[in-house]
Amino acid sequence: MLRGFNCLSVLLLFFLTHCVAHPLFQTYDRNADGPNTSATLLAALVGAGLTSADPASGLACADDGDVWTAYSEPLGATWYDVAYGAGKYVGLGTGAGIQSSDGMNWSVASGVTSALWQSITYGNNRFVSVSENGTNRTLSSSDGSVWTDAPAPVNNSWRSVIYAGGQFVAVALTGTERVMTSPDGLSWTMRPALEPSAWTSVTYGNGLYVAVARLGTNRVMTSPDGISWTTQTGAPPFVWEDITYGNGLFVAVSSTGTEHIMTSPDGVTWTLRSTPEYNTWRSVTYGDGLFVAVASDGTNRIMTSADGINWVGRSSPNLNAWRGITYGNRQFVAIASSLSNRVMVSVCD
Repeated sequence: MLRGFNCLSVLLLFFLTHCVAHPLFQTYDRNADGPNTSATLLAALVGAGLTSADPASGLACADDGDVWTAYSEPLGATWYDVAYGAGKYVGLGTGAGIQSSDGMNWSVASGVTSALWQSITYGNNRFVSVSENGTNRTLSSSDGSVWTDAPAPVNNSWRSVIYAGGQFVAVALTGTERVMTSPDGLSWTMRPALEPSAWTSVTYGNGLYVAVARLGTNRVMTSPDGISWTTQTGAPPFVWEDITYGNGLFVAVSSTGTEHIMTSPDGVTWTLRSTPEYNTWRSVTYGDGLFVAVASDGTNRIMTSADGINWVGRSSPNLNAWRGITYGNRQFVAIASSLSNRVMVSVCD
Protein backbone atom coordinates (compact mmCIF):
# COMPACT_ATOMS: atom_id res chain seq x y z
CA MET A 1 0.00 0.00 0.00
CA LEU A 2 1.34 3.46 -0.92
CA ARG A 3 2.00 6.07 1.72
CA GLY A 4 2.65 9.78 1.07
CA PHE A 5 1.63 9.62 -2.58
CA ASN A 6 3.67 12.52 -4.00
CA CYS A 7 6.05 13.34 -6.83
CA LEU A 8 8.87 11.33 -5.28
CA SER A 9 6.58 8.33 -4.97
CA VAL A 10 5.59 8.60 -8.61
CA LEU A 11 9.20 8.90 -9.80
CA LEU A 12 10.39 5.96 -7.71
CA LEU A 13 7.53 3.74 -8.76
CA PHE A 14 8.03 4.68 -12.42
CA PHE A 15 11.69 3.75 -12.13
CA LEU A 16 10.86 0.50 -10.36
CA THR A 17 8.22 -0.62 -12.82
CA HIS A 18 9.84 0.56 -16.06
CA CYS A 19 13.60 0.31 -15.54
CA VAL A 20 14.29 -2.77 -13.48
CA ALA A 21 13.74 -5.05 -16.46
CA HIS A 22 17.11 -3.84 -17.72
CA PRO A 23 19.96 -6.25 -16.85
CA LEU A 24 21.72 -3.50 -14.91
CA PHE A 25 18.96 -3.60 -12.33
CA GLN A 26 18.47 -7.34 -11.98
CA THR A 27 19.71 -9.71 -9.29
CA TYR A 28 19.57 -13.47 -9.06
CA ASP A 29 17.88 -15.40 -6.34
CA ARG A 30 19.85 -18.27 -4.82
CA ASN A 31 17.33 -20.92 -5.87
CA ALA A 32 16.02 -19.36 -9.03
CA ASP A 33 16.94 -20.17 -12.61
CA GLY A 34 16.74 -16.59 -13.89
CA PRO A 35 16.73 -12.93 -12.87
CA ASN A 36 14.20 -11.34 -10.58
CA THR A 37 13.37 -7.76 -9.68
CA SER A 38 16.03 -6.09 -7.57
CA ALA A 39 15.24 -6.39 -3.89
CA THR A 40 17.60 -3.48 -3.30
CA LEU A 41 15.26 -1.05 -5.06
CA LEU A 42 12.28 -2.34 -3.14
CA ALA A 43 14.23 -2.02 0.10
CA ALA A 44 14.80 1.63 -0.71
CA LEU A 45 11.07 2.18 -1.13
CA VAL A 46 10.33 0.42 2.14
CA GLY A 47 13.00 2.35 3.97
CA ALA A 48 11.65 5.65 2.63
CA GLY A 49 8.20 4.76 3.88
CA LEU A 50 6.75 4.95 0.37
CA THR A 51 5.46 1.39 0.35
CA SER A 52 5.25 -1.56 2.73
CA ALA A 53 6.99 -4.89 2.57
CA ASP A 54 4.74 -7.78 1.60
CA PRO A 55 5.24 -11.40 0.55
CA ALA A 56 5.16 -10.53 -3.15
CA SER A 57 7.97 -7.98 -2.76
CA GLY A 58 10.63 -10.46 -1.66
CA LEU A 59 11.12 -8.33 1.47
CA ALA A 60 8.43 -9.84 3.68
CA CYS A 61 10.90 -10.44 6.53
CA ALA A 62 13.11 -7.34 6.20
CA ASP A 63 11.98 -5.87 9.53
CA ASP A 64 11.59 -9.17 11.41
CA GLY A 65 13.86 -11.59 13.28
CA ASP A 66 13.51 -9.80 16.61
CA VAL A 67 10.97 -12.12 18.27
CA TRP A 68 11.84 -15.80 18.82
CA THR A 69 9.96 -18.62 20.53
CA ALA A 70 11.58 -21.80 21.88
CA TYR A 71 10.11 -25.26 21.28
CA SER A 72 10.97 -28.73 22.48
CA GLU A 73 11.75 -31.74 20.30
CA PRO A 74 11.39 -35.40 21.27
CA LEU A 75 15.00 -36.56 21.42
CA GLY A 76 17.22 -33.89 22.96
CA ALA A 77 20.01 -34.96 20.63
CA THR A 78 23.09 -33.00 19.61
CA TRP A 79 21.61 -31.21 16.60
CA TYR A 80 23.80 -29.62 13.95
CA ASP A 81 21.70 -28.50 11.01
CA VAL A 82 18.15 -27.96 9.78
CA ALA A 83 16.70 -27.55 6.29
CA TYR A 84 13.35 -26.80 4.71
CA GLY A 85 11.88 -28.63 1.72
CA ALA A 86 8.72 -30.32 0.48
CA GLY A 87 6.66 -28.40 3.03
CA LYS A 88 8.58 -29.54 6.11
CA TYR A 89 11.53 -28.73 8.34
CA VAL A 90 14.07 -31.50 8.90
CA GLY A 91 16.83 -31.52 11.51
CA LEU A 92 19.82 -33.85 11.83
CA GLY A 93 22.55 -34.34 14.38
CA THR A 94 24.58 -37.09 16.00
CA GLY A 95 22.79 -40.28 14.97
CA ALA A 96 19.32 -38.72 15.08
CA GLY A 97 16.75 -36.96 12.93
CA ILE A 98 13.52 -35.02 13.45
CA GLN A 99 10.88 -33.50 11.19
CA SER A 100 8.09 -30.95 11.46
CA SER A 101 5.46 -29.42 9.21
CA ASP A 102 5.34 -26.16 11.19
CA GLY A 103 8.71 -25.90 12.97
CA MET A 104 6.97 -26.15 16.34
CA ASN A 105 5.74 -29.74 16.65
CA TRP A 106 8.39 -32.36 15.92
CA SER A 107 8.47 -36.12 15.37
CA VAL A 108 11.32 -38.61 15.13
CA ALA A 109 12.73 -39.71 11.78
CA SER A 110 13.98 -43.26 11.23
CA GLY A 111 17.05 -44.75 9.57
CA VAL A 112 19.53 -42.09 10.72
CA THR A 113 22.75 -43.97 11.43
CA SER A 114 25.27 -43.25 14.18
CA ALA A 115 27.40 -40.49 12.68
CA LEU A 116 27.92 -36.77 13.08
CA TRP A 117 25.56 -35.39 10.41
CA GLN A 118 26.85 -31.85 10.02
CA SER A 119 24.87 -30.48 7.07
CA ILE A 120 21.53 -31.05 5.35
CA THR A 121 19.98 -29.66 2.18
CA TYR A 122 16.98 -30.25 -0.06
CA GLY A 123 16.83 -30.48 -3.83
CA ASN A 124 15.64 -32.63 -6.71
CA ASN A 125 12.86 -34.03 -4.47
CA ARG A 126 15.34 -35.31 -1.90
CA PHE A 127 16.89 -34.39 1.44
CA VAL A 128 20.64 -35.09 1.52
CA SER A 129 23.11 -34.93 4.40
CA VAL A 130 26.86 -35.45 4.83
CA SER A 131 28.89 -36.51 7.87
CA GLU A 132 32.33 -35.92 9.31
CA ASN A 133 32.66 -39.52 10.51
CA GLY A 134 31.11 -42.96 10.33
CA THR A 135 31.22 -45.86 7.91
CA ASN A 136 28.78 -44.35 5.42
CA ARG A 137 29.03 -40.58 5.18
CA THR A 138 26.08 -39.64 2.98
CA LEU A 139 22.43 -39.86 3.96
CA SER A 140 19.33 -39.33 1.84
CA SER A 141 15.56 -39.28 2.19
CA SER A 142 12.68 -38.59 -0.16
CA ASP A 143 10.45 -37.30 2.64
CA GLY A 144 12.62 -36.47 5.67
CA SER A 145 10.94 -39.29 7.60
CA VAL A 146 12.85 -42.39 6.50
CA TRP A 147 16.58 -42.17 5.78
CA THR A 148 19.09 -44.40 3.99
CA ASP A 149 22.85 -44.03 4.33
CA ALA A 150 25.41 -44.78 1.65
CA PRO A 151 29.20 -44.60 1.35
CA ALA A 152 30.82 -41.46 0.01
CA PRO A 153 33.49 -42.05 -2.65
CA VAL A 154 36.10 -41.13 -0.03
CA ASN A 155 35.73 -41.01 3.75
CA ASN A 156 36.69 -37.37 4.15
CA SER A 157 35.36 -35.27 7.00
CA TRP A 158 32.43 -33.94 4.98
CA ARG A 159 31.16 -30.70 6.46
CA SER A 160 28.66 -28.99 4.10
CA VAL A 161 26.30 -29.85 1.26
CA ILE A 162 23.96 -27.76 -0.91
CA TYR A 163 21.73 -28.27 -3.90
CA ALA A 164 22.07 -25.65 -6.63
CA GLY A 165 22.56 -25.46 -10.36
CA GLY A 166 20.93 -28.86 -10.84
CA GLN A 167 23.34 -30.78 -8.60
CA PHE A 168 24.41 -31.49 -5.04
CA VAL A 169 27.83 -30.13 -4.06
CA ALA A 170 29.64 -31.08 -0.83
CA VAL A 171 32.92 -29.86 0.68
CA ALA A 172 35.19 -31.42 3.32
CA LEU A 173 37.61 -30.50 6.07
CA THR A 174 40.08 -33.21 5.10
CA GLY A 175 41.20 -35.37 2.21
CA THR A 176 43.13 -35.19 -1.02
CA GLU A 177 40.10 -34.17 -3.08
CA ARG A 178 37.79 -32.14 -0.89
CA VAL A 179 34.77 -31.62 -3.16
CA MET A 180 32.21 -34.10 -4.44
CA THR A 181 29.19 -33.59 -6.69
CA SER A 182 26.06 -35.59 -7.43
CA PRO A 183 23.07 -35.16 -9.76
CA ASP A 184 20.75 -37.11 -7.45
CA GLY A 185 22.32 -37.25 -3.97
CA LEU A 186 23.00 -40.98 -4.41
CA SER A 187 25.89 -41.31 -6.85
CA TRP A 188 28.86 -39.03 -6.15
CA THR A 189 31.97 -37.96 -8.08
CA MET A 190 35.09 -36.57 -6.43
CA ARG A 191 36.38 -33.17 -7.56
CA PRO A 192 39.74 -31.54 -6.76
CA ALA A 193 39.92 -28.51 -4.49
CA LEU A 194 43.15 -26.79 -5.47
CA GLU A 195 43.68 -25.47 -1.95
CA PRO A 196 43.98 -28.08 0.86
CA SER A 197 42.07 -25.90 3.30
CA ALA A 198 39.57 -27.12 5.88
CA TRP A 199 36.42 -26.30 3.92
CA THR A 200 33.43 -25.77 6.20
CA SER A 201 30.60 -24.41 4.04
CA VAL A 202 29.50 -23.94 0.44
CA THR A 203 26.75 -21.85 -1.10
CA TYR A 204 25.56 -20.73 -4.53
CA GLY A 205 24.49 -17.41 -5.95
CA ASN A 206 24.49 -15.46 -9.22
CA GLY A 207 25.83 -18.47 -11.13
CA LEU A 208 28.73 -19.10 -8.77
CA TYR A 209 29.54 -21.68 -6.09
CA VAL A 210 31.54 -20.21 -3.19
CA ALA A 211 33.12 -22.17 -0.33
CA VAL A 212 34.80 -20.93 2.85
CA ALA A 213 37.28 -22.61 5.20
CA ARG A 214 38.20 -22.57 8.87
CA LEU A 215 41.90 -23.36 8.32
CA GLY A 216 44.36 -22.97 5.47
CA THR A 217 46.43 -20.41 3.61
CA ASN A 218 43.55 -19.24 1.42
CA ARG A 219 40.05 -19.66 2.83
CA VAL A 220 37.76 -18.98 -0.12
CA MET A 221 37.35 -20.86 -3.38
CA THR A 222 34.89 -20.33 -6.23
CA SER A 223 33.53 -22.37 -9.11
CA PRO A 224 31.13 -21.71 -11.99
CA ASP A 225 30.11 -25.38 -12.20
CA GLY A 226 31.05 -27.10 -8.91
CA ILE A 227 33.71 -29.10 -10.74
CA SER A 228 36.60 -26.73 -11.47
CA TRP A 229 37.56 -24.53 -8.54
CA THR A 230 39.66 -21.37 -8.21
CA THR A 231 41.36 -20.28 -5.02
CA GLN A 232 40.63 -16.71 -3.92
CA THR A 233 43.10 -14.78 -1.77
CA GLY A 234 40.99 -11.91 -0.45
CA ALA A 235 39.48 -13.42 2.71
CA PRO A 236 40.97 -12.73 6.17
CA PRO A 237 42.47 -15.83 7.87
CA PHE A 238 39.63 -16.33 10.36
CA VAL A 239 37.66 -19.46 11.24
CA TRP A 240 34.86 -19.12 8.69
CA GLU A 241 32.01 -21.38 9.74
CA ASP A 242 29.20 -20.75 7.25
CA ILE A 243 28.24 -18.83 4.13
CA THR A 244 25.00 -17.89 2.41
CA TYR A 245 23.82 -15.77 -0.51
CA GLY A 246 21.01 -13.26 -0.76
CA ASN A 247 20.10 -9.94 -2.32
CA GLY A 248 23.19 -9.95 -4.56
CA LEU A 249 25.64 -10.56 -1.72
CA PHE A 250 27.66 -13.46 -0.32
CA VAL A 251 27.77 -13.31 3.49
CA ALA A 252 30.05 -15.45 5.66
CA VAL A 253 30.27 -15.69 9.46
CA SER A 254 33.24 -16.65 11.61
CA SER A 255 33.81 -17.92 15.14
CA THR A 256 37.01 -15.86 15.52
CA GLY A 257 38.64 -12.68 14.28
CA THR A 258 38.64 -8.92 14.70
CA GLU A 259 35.24 -8.94 12.97
CA HIS A 260 33.08 -12.03 12.49
CA ILE A 261 31.32 -11.12 9.24
CA MET A 262 32.59 -10.68 5.70
CA THR A 263 30.67 -9.93 2.51
CA SER A 264 31.36 -10.07 -1.20
CA PRO A 265 29.36 -9.20 -4.32
CA ASP A 266 31.34 -11.64 -6.48
CA GLY A 267 33.10 -14.20 -4.23
CA VAL A 268 36.47 -12.64 -5.04
CA THR A 269 36.66 -9.30 -3.23
CA TRP A 270 35.75 -9.50 0.47
CA THR A 271 35.02 -6.81 3.05
CA LEU A 272 34.90 -7.26 6.82
CA ARG A 273 31.77 -5.91 8.52
CA SER A 274 31.23 -4.72 12.08
CA THR A 275 29.86 -7.41 14.37
CA PRO A 276 27.37 -6.49 17.12
CA GLU A 277 28.38 -9.50 19.22
CA TYR A 278 31.78 -11.22 19.13
CA ASN A 279 30.32 -14.68 19.57
CA THR A 280 31.09 -18.05 18.05
CA TRP A 281 28.83 -17.60 15.05
CA ARG A 282 27.94 -20.98 13.59
CA SER A 283 25.32 -20.56 10.86
CA VAL A 284 23.81 -17.90 8.61
CA THR A 285 20.88 -17.93 6.19
CA TYR A 286 18.80 -15.55 4.08
CA GLY A 287 15.07 -15.36 3.53
CA ASP A 288 12.70 -12.76 2.10
CA GLY A 289 14.84 -9.71 2.71
CA LEU A 290 16.61 -10.73 5.93
CA PHE A 291 19.94 -12.32 6.83
CA VAL A 292 19.94 -14.16 10.17
CA ALA A 293 22.92 -15.72 11.96
CA VAL A 294 23.05 -17.82 15.14
CA ALA A 295 25.84 -18.48 17.64
CA SER A 296 26.75 -21.19 20.12
CA ASP A 297 27.80 -18.76 22.86
CA GLY A 298 27.53 -15.13 23.93
CA THR A 299 24.87 -12.87 25.41
CA ASN A 300 22.83 -12.22 22.26
CA ARG A 301 23.10 -15.35 20.14
CA ILE A 302 21.17 -14.06 17.14
CA MET A 303 22.01 -11.24 14.77
CA THR A 304 19.99 -9.94 11.83
CA SER A 305 20.59 -7.69 8.86
CA ALA A 306 18.44 -6.41 6.01
CA ASP A 307 21.45 -5.78 3.76
CA GLY A 308 24.18 -8.13 5.05
CA ILE A 309 26.31 -5.12 6.01
CA ASN A 310 24.67 -3.54 9.04
CA TRP A 311 23.83 -6.02 11.79
CA VAL A 312 21.79 -5.94 14.99
CA GLY A 313 22.18 -8.33 17.93
CA ARG A 314 19.03 -10.14 19.10
CA SER A 315 18.34 -12.16 22.22
CA SER A 316 17.42 -15.82 21.95
CA PRO A 317 14.74 -17.42 24.16
CA ASN A 318 17.33 -19.83 25.59
CA LEU A 319 21.11 -19.63 25.89
CA ASN A 320 21.53 -22.82 23.88
CA ALA A 321 24.44 -23.64 21.60
CA TRP A 322 22.63 -22.74 18.38
CA ARG A 323 24.21 -24.57 15.44
CA GLY A 324 22.00 -24.39 12.35
CA ILE A 325 19.30 -22.16 10.86
CA THR A 326 17.05 -22.28 7.81
CA TYR A 327 14.23 -20.29 6.25
CA GLY A 328 11.00 -21.62 4.78
CA ASN A 329 7.30 -20.86 4.65
CA ARG A 330 7.75 -17.33 6.02
CA GLN A 331 9.66 -18.27 9.14
CA PHE A 332 13.19 -18.86 10.38
CA VAL A 333 13.88 -22.09 12.30
CA ALA A 334 17.09 -22.68 14.28
CA ILE A 335 18.35 -25.79 16.01
CA ALA A 336 20.76 -26.30 18.93
CA SER A 337 23.20 -28.90 20.22
CA SER A 338 22.66 -28.43 23.95
CA LEU A 339 20.26 -27.65 26.84
CA SER A 340 16.46 -27.92 26.70
CA ASN A 341 14.07 -26.62 24.05
CA ARG A 342 16.55 -27.01 21.23
CA VAL A 343 14.41 -25.39 18.53
CA MET A 344 13.52 -21.73 18.14
CA VAL A 345 11.27 -20.08 15.56
CA SER A 346 10.80 -16.52 14.34
CA VAL A 347 7.75 -15.84 12.17
CA CYS A 348 7.73 -13.07 9.59
CA ASP A 349 4.69 -10.90 10.34
